[in-house]
Amino acid sequence: MRNNTLLTDLYQLTMAQGYFEKEKCEEAVFDLFYRRNPCGHGYSIFAGLNQVIEFIENINYSEEDLEYLAEQGFNKGFLDYLRDFEFEGDITAVPEGSVVFPHEPLIKVKAPVLQAQLLETSLLNIVNHQSLIATKAARIATAAKDRSVLEFGLRRSHGPDAGYYGARAAVIGGCEGTSNVLAGKDFGVKISGTHAHSWVMTFDTELEAFRTYARNFPNSCILLVDTYDTLESGVPNAIKVFEELQEKGIDPDLYGIRLDSGDLAYLSKEARKMLDEAGFEDAVIAASSSLDEEIITSLDMQDDEIDVFGVGTKLITSSSCPAFGAVYKLSSYAGRPKIKISDNVEKITNPGDKNLLRIYENKDRKIIADMMTLQEESFSEKEELELFDPRDTWKTTSLASESYKIRRMHEQIYSRGEMVYDLPEVKEIKEYCQSEKETLWEEYKRLINPHIMKVNLSHNLYNLKQKLLQKNGVKA
Repeated sequence: MRNNTLLTDLYQLTMAQGYFEKEKCEEAVFDLFYRRNPCGHGYSIFAGLNQVIEFIENINYSEEDLEYLAEQGFNKGFLDYLRDFEFEGDITAVPEGSVVFPHEPLIKVKAPVLQAQLLETSLLNIVNHQSLIATKAARIATAAKDRSVLEFGLRRSHGPDAGYYGARAAVIGGCEGTSNVLAGKDFGVKISGTHAHSWVMTFDTELEAFRTYARNFPNSCILLVDTYDTLESGVPNAIKVFEELQEKGIDPDLYGIRLDSGDLAYLSKEARKMLDEAGFEDAVIAASSSLDEEIITSLDMQDDEIDVFGVGTKLITSSSCPAFGAVYKLSSYAGRPKIKISDNVEKITNPGDKNLLRIYENKDRKIIADMMTLQEESFSEKEELELFDPRDTWKTTSLASESYKIRRMHEQIYSRGEMVYDLPEVKEIKEYCQSEKETLWEEYKRLINPHIMKVNLSHNLYNLKQKLLQKNGVKA
């Protein structure tokens, strides 16, 4: 396994040495959050937490690493500190697979400032990638409605790690399985695949290719029918092979055809007629060919007959939005709340050590809003709760007592440097993610112009933010 300890930006180490030299060991609080949902989506999916934990658990500055850093000008005292480095802080986070919204702290790191700083780049690298792919997968799964989506992007991913962890994130976000064999093995998820056009082309006839494949995989026989002529030869030859399996008394667990080119809506409808007329009503029609949520939506509008979508390039690269944009910002230092100010209002941070609460309707368990609060604040469902828009403060909502439920979103991951969290399997995270999406009203799931979830600030947090803005010369 590769040691990723030095997979960081140089300035993390230069700052860390500066903290070490100044003996700055005060406790800092950093929030990892993002500012905008990718792809114009109404929500995002948080993914990558298990890999964040894996990274922290395996931090180890080898002698080779330390020699390299010495060559870059780092001093002996600091390198001696790194040699014995152990994370000593607290980390809380929302559960992996959670539905999340802009500006919410997804991960909160509370640790000596030097240690918290050293985590920044790797945490962002992991969360930015996996959350991006999980969110894209959620969009595609929404477009597919009740039909299966498979992740087929390994060959087009931005390198082995992107393909490996991207497959994991795609399954969390809504894909049923992946073509990535290593990801399937390591993460315990379903793997799927058929054969390529090259398989058909190496035989004298298409029928011989199909027969040979069916002999090898009689219980999972999906035949690629568009190498030559989909409707004139591909589908008829597939039907002939299915009839031969039937004559041999073989009842496959899964069988059907795959379309990878042409007019997928038209071809799927014509192929469905042919399969049904031959008595193969339960034969699956799968489709690939540069699919994404927009194309799948268009196919649905044309009443296609596709059962399974194999989505590759546009999912694994998130081609419509190539970056998630999470950031890691200081919100408290030495017990004092801190704020970053910018001419860009979106970049002004929320100060202090915070909690994230989710407010649900008591009846339908749908999300009403999220609310960030200061750590010391508490709220009771037996009291009326007033929510207000932190930008347009005149927009308020009053929730009657016991008409709502409050959920504290953050769970303890590390306590005083000890990992105290039970890591769920990918299948569990996927199931949890599905249940999370069901807490959203349909208006938030729209692919175009979705409703925007309100992320509120408590009155105390709002007042603290205004106070710090005014202290720094900003007119609130």
